[in-house]
Amino acid sequence: MVSERSLEVLRAIIGDYVATREPVGSKRLVERYQFGVSAATIRNDMAALEEADLIVAPHTSSGRVPTDKGYRLFVDHLADVRPLTQAQKRAIEQFMEGAIDPEELLTRSVRSLAQLTGSVAIGHLPSLLEARIHRIELVALSPRRLLVVLITDSGRVEQRIVDLEHEADETQFLRLRDIVNERLVGKRLEDAAAELRELSADDDLVDDELGDAASHVLGSLVRQVFANRDDKLIIAGAANLALSEHDFSSIFPVLEAIEEQVALVRLVAELDLDAREVAVSIGHENPGSALEETSIVAAGYSSGSGEARLGLLGPTRMDYQRNIAAIRAVARYLSRIFDAPR
Repeated sequence: MVSERSLEVLRAIIGDYVATREPVGSKRLVERYQFGVSAATIRNDMAALEEADLIVAPHTSSGRVPTDKGYRLFVDHLADVRPLTQAQKRAIEQFMEGAIDPEELLTRSVRSLAQLTGSVAIGHLPSLLEARIHRIELVALSPRRLLVVLITDSGRVEQRIVDLEHEADETQFLRLRDIVNERLVGKRLEDAAAELRELSADDDLVDDELGDAASHVLGSLVRQVFANRDDKLIIAGAANLALSEHDFSSIFPVLEAIEEQVALVRLVAELDLDAREVAVSIGHENPGSALEETSIVAAGYSSGSGEARLGLLGPTRMDYQRNIAAIRAVARYLSRIFDAPR
């Protein structure tokens, strides 16, 4: 168990190493930080940290750098997380302003997160496994042409145009719209497909051709949306690695991790969120050799069809305090948008 002062020394080493990318020595710590003790005492603290496997000397007679265990202790003992500034909060809101489509909103959110943190940002849309139909609109473009619009509770919108052999009037369109909404709103996509098969044979429809055509197109839309229900990954900020890392060999494991998108989505989704609404996985805590030199910070956001995740991926030498604050703020913003009445 390290002392409180040794923990302060560890925090200083991590802060300095993140900022400079250089191993940190006792002389530098004494010059830059006010510990109120002698250089010899700081060296003793560093020796205790090294004995506890919290820091290590990468080269003989060099300074020290944090180990995965040191980063873990640092993250677990974060007393507080620096809140975003008002300017940063406004930047997030302005960056995502005007986005209506869920995919566009998530794309903007991920890009905003990458800009705020200088890391690789990832996000995925909520799974459509539990998505339900929110609304169906039938818009008469002409007496023989109908626009069918399907909207899910997660905000997914699909549309298709139907050409009819015979003319139909507005009253027929409106009645059909009321019938399909009464039957399908609130249904899961999987259940809606079966309901539509019954709907097409229902004598209650105002017009056989109109009902058959609308049911056929709606069924096609439901199957299309449900077939694409798997999590969709969005990535931004890969170029940030080249700007932040001088040692390009340290970038390769991160790039390899990005290429393994399925494994990456699964890892981010399975991390357990803590009381701060985030999860942090550091270095060797990650499964697979490609991730041993990387850290992942994740946060969840909610929508009508369940929870999805945002993530930040980068070398273990990352600014954990800043990244935790940023990803938590963006996740909360997304939850407010998705949970808002439509």
